[in-house]
Amino acid sequence: MKAITLLGSTGSIGTQTLDIVAQYPDKFQLVGLAAGRNVEMLAAQIRQFRPQIAAICDETKLPELTEAIADLDYKPILLAGEAGVVEVARYGEAKTVVTGIVGCAGLLPTIAAIEAGKDIALANKETLIAGAPVVLPLVEKHGVKILPADSEHSAIFQCLQAVPQEGLRRILLTASGGAFRDLPVEKLATVKVADALKHPNWSMGQKITIDSASLMNKGLEVIEAHFLFGLDYDHIEIVIHPQSIIHSLIEVQDTSVLAQLGWADMRLPLLYALSFPERIYTDWQQLDLVKAGSLTFKAPDRDKYPCMQLAYAAGRAGGSMPAVLNAANEQAVALFLAEKIEFLDIPRCIEWVCERFTNDNRPDPSLDDIIAADNWARQEVLAASQAAKRQFAH
Repeated sequence: MKAITLLGSTGSIGTQTLDIVAQYPDKFQLVGLAAGRNVEMLAAQIRQFRPQIAAICDETKLPELTEAIADLDYKPILLAGEAGVVEVARYGEAKTVVTGIVGCAGLLPTIAAIEAGKDIALANKETLIAGAPVVLPLVEKHGVKILPADSEHSAIFQCLQAVPQEGLRRILLTASGGAFRDLPVEKLATVKVADALKHPNWSMGQKITIDSASLMNKGLEVIEAHFLFGLDYDHIEIVIHPQSIIHSLIEVQDTSVLAQLGWADMRLPLLYALSFPERIYTDWQQLDLVKAGSLTFKAPDRDKYPCMQLAYAAGRAGGSMPAVLNAANEQAVALFLAEKIEFLDIPRCIEWVCERFTNDNRPDPSLDDIIAADNWARQEVLAASQAAKRQFAH
């Protein structure tokens, strides 16, 4: 039985991870839980899974959480705040920590887990996008594994199990194309939040759904793939695959191409990250290629998806620039969701912030440098939107 800790337990990644734990009680034991502010859901999870420790990031919610589980016949350690989440990440005998916290907030708990010698089931892109210059040396120092738990990088990781070292030649990241894949580019100027949240294939949180509509999610995945698998950016490509059956592909040195296929189900990469190197039998729906029908592909439209090119540029710039890109995107998406900027303002804002940071970028940033760059980028986005919504438009 593998002991695991789950960060971000009330989000999409968290609830699907707990579905797996519930289905395989003989395989996984839950040691710790951490959530943001959903007291009701976290309390229900504590009741069901009986972790040794739990934390809620919103400190004001701790009394409510304490009261919600006061009648339990056991007393888990209850913590609050960012420090509480970090403590859960490093706590106890958990072998693997699932990092399902959205955004750069997941970086410090992930570092704490690595320093405690725990493998990381990585569902938080920002850990490597923003923090790779710090995180990767720690992974090597502490001898832990990073096991990708999102569908695209899991697909690449699974395909690589059959490939000798130095055999990888090219990565092909598949993208659904998001909510606007069939919308003419000239109509993007008038789209609304509700339009961007209508993902054709997946049910996800709001932020990642907007990232899918802008294709920033795929740009961020390019940066993550670079750090996970060691290929340069010229050999990591994006291809639109509307059916989302092929989750990504690799090309090896002899031009053979390997792919991982399956229905769109986030539990599959999560289960593999938790059980690696095992393959656990499931009763989940098997892939039926006849039912899936045609599998189609096309190149992404650079005019429709400027965020994709911004991500490549930030990745090539290195240093703290990916952290700036990520933070600017997070803040811009938050403003769009709040209907304070338009959809096309998202890439304009990101580009404006990244250009302003160019002269301050450091090639080998410390954790403090990365956190400072992240905070700076968020403030720049807010300042731009408050002072003049369009000042970064041209």
